[in-house]
Amino acid sequence: MPAASPRSSRPLAVVPPSPRVVALAGGTGAAKFLRGLVRVIDPAGITVVVNTADDVQRHGLLVSPDIDSVVYALGGVHDEERGWGLRDETWQALAMLDRLGEETWFQLGDRDLGTHVWRTARRRAGEPLSQVTAAQCRALGVTARVLPMSDDPVTTRVRCRDLGELHFQEYFVRERCAPDIEAIRFDGAERARPAPGVLEAIAEADAVVVCPSNPVVSIGPILAVPGVREALRAVPQSIAITPVVDGRALKGPTVAMLQHAGVEVGPAGVASLYADFCAAMVVDRRDALSVPGVEALGMRAVLAETVMDRLEAAVSLAAVVRDELGFDDDRAGLPACAEGGCVR
Repeated sequence: MPAASPRSSRPLAVVPPSPRVVALAGGTGAAKFLRGLVRVIDPAGITVVVNTADDVQRHGLLVSPDIDSVVYALGGVHDEERGWGLRDETWQALAMLDRLGEETWFQLGDRDLGTHVWRTARRRAGEPLSQVTAAQCRALGVTARVLPMSDDPVTTRVRCRDLGELHFQEYFVRERCAPDIEAIRFDGAERARPAPGVLEAIAEADAVVVCPSNPVVSIGPILAVPGVREALRAVPQSIAITPVVDGRALKGPTVAMLQHAGVEVGPAGVASLYADFCAAMVVDRRDALSVPGVEALGMRAVLAETVMDRLEAAVSLAAVVRDELGFDDDRAGLPACAEGGCVR
């Protein structure tokens, strides 16, 4: 994956106190961060554009893992300890599927299965994923707007040594990221159209925030949808958060993906993938030596604690992002926000 050409550096402008923000998101890391963001910026002004290239069909059901991670987290029903799925989950259906001889490497809890049954029925009745996701948000009380990157199918495929081409979930979950990567492609991306509302939200945004997600297989598919990357270049303010800390990813195959892409495993490498549309990068304090590399790309480097091991840490990180974007820090009299929305 080639590095992006740098966006010209310019000082941040102060924007109105009720900003319109577009967040680009993958799954777990983004979900953690977004729980903080909706507590420091009015969630009614936030649009989250979510990767759908990880979507998979299992046991006849349509599963959208990144959308569910984001919606469950903002709805306050996610399993915080496990980092994915629903809390207070049980696994009886999976146990029966295993007994019946089905492959059960992709774990789906009983409550989670309810989501996938519901989504599959609506999708097969003709509803696009964007409408189904909007209904899911309403049902779970999520105030922020959550959009799939596209209603058209896009699939991340990973070609691995000795195994051939795998669906991303086969590589990530079944094979546990162990095989050597030979190639990565986003099948269908060139034919995909941004989901309704995506380009409009970007055009109206005061700022774009790239969540701390895998830059290759979580953010990369979003940027590969025709028209999205070009639209992002016109947004007045922009900032990304590194998903790499001290040479390691907190979750998932980010390091292996960056190495395959020929990109430095660190904040500067991640920044190089966003430099054409992003003006700043939040760098973890442990990676202070990476600051010159980020700045060499024409981006501002912002040092902060990026490990979100608790909700308070996510709120603190989101506040750093808000302040760097020049937003008013008093929330303009907005009430304190609960999971995914404000308590009024």
